[in-house]
Amino acid sequence: MTVHALEAARRLAPRLAARAAEHDRDGSFPVDDFADLRAAGLFGLMVPQALGGRGASFAEYAAVATELARGNGATALVFNMHASVTGALGAVTEELAEALGVPDEALAARDRLLRAAADGSWYAVAMSERGAGARLSQLSTVYEPVDGGWHIKGSKTFCSGAGHPDGYLVAARSAADQSVVSQFLVPAGEGITVEPTWDSLGMRATSSHDLHLDVTVPADRLLGGVEGLALVVAQLMPHWLVASYAAVYVGVARAAIDAAAEHLNARNLAGLPAVRARLGRADAAAAAAELVVAEAARRVDEAPGDAETNRWVWRAKLLAGTTAAEVAASMLEAAGTSATRRGHPLERLYRDARCGSLHPATSDVCADWLGIAALGGDPDRDGSTPRW
Repeated sequence: MTVHALEAARRLAPRLAARAAEHDRDGSFPVDDFADLRAAGLFGLMVPQALGGRGASFAEYAAVATELARGNGATALVFNMHASVTGALGAVTEELAEALGVPDEALAARDRLLRAAADGSWYAVAMSERGAGARLSQLSTVYEPVDGGWHIKGSKTFCSGAGHPDGYLVAARSAADQSVVSQFLVPAGEGITVEPTWDSLGMRATSSHDLHLDVTVPADRLLGGVEGLALVVAQLMPHWLVASYAAVYVGVARAAIDAAAEHLNARNLAGLPAVRARLGRADAAAAAAELVVAEAARRVDEAPGDAETNRWVWRAKLLAGTTAAEVAASMLEAAGTSATRRGHPLERLYRDARCGSLHPATSDVCADWLGIAALGGDPDRDGSTPRW
């Protein structure tokens, strides 16, 4: 099962790479990439086998995401959002559901969403907001109960894949009690407006536009069936909010090394010792980051939410983000000025890699979290600003 998913990702990577330059140049969404992901059955990667999916572990997801990112980091990044939604939903065991007070009807609704993903539906994440970032406790989008469901109103930013998925994971605060933060799976369609705002330095093909919501959803679209679970889940499953990005940026780093090697061999520059040394250091750095991501993923699968597991999760995000940027910059220098021209793979990869440290949690936030932990504090509570 795992081998098949990983082989599918490896087969798709060259096809994603062949389209990447055009979508980066135009800032257009790679629709064909997602058709390929659907055809390969990868939308069901994190869906339990009992519900028709592949039942992949977090480590298996990380391996697939890395391979997809070697083709196109933007496509892998959007896929990461879908995997985060389905992975978190699929990880709610009967024991956890009982501990959280999740009713049976909410589990049945969850299963319907996961079966749909296994059948080819895909979901985006609408969490971040202007002025609040990804901090759940600072959101301005609100919801309130209405007859037969919930009304949600607000605006989101950096919604990767906006306008293309079958549904959006929306985080919102209760209008009645601002301390209560809940999540909803909102179907695409009426009540959702996409504002084209994404014209960025890197990851230009993610279509991470603004999303405006003034929508009513059925009662069963409240994830978990209980209000106020969003912050709890963030504490229990930080790997989907933090480390899932890490695998993507390890793949981007590897793609930069691959592109540099191809460029240097084509121009007979591989005989320069300084150039070889740059590639050697880049290879070692990418391998180190990949090992940290793999260790974090292994621990997530064996002991999710454990204090030491969470340390590795934050380490993985920090190292992957900084390593990708440093490796891509070095590969660009090794290749020379010709690689800075628009349309050269290294120019695009340099810009994509630079985004790794900026994705939440940013490298500075990760380093602060790890520093507090090293000092013996509680990094989830002792920071100057709330993590979530």
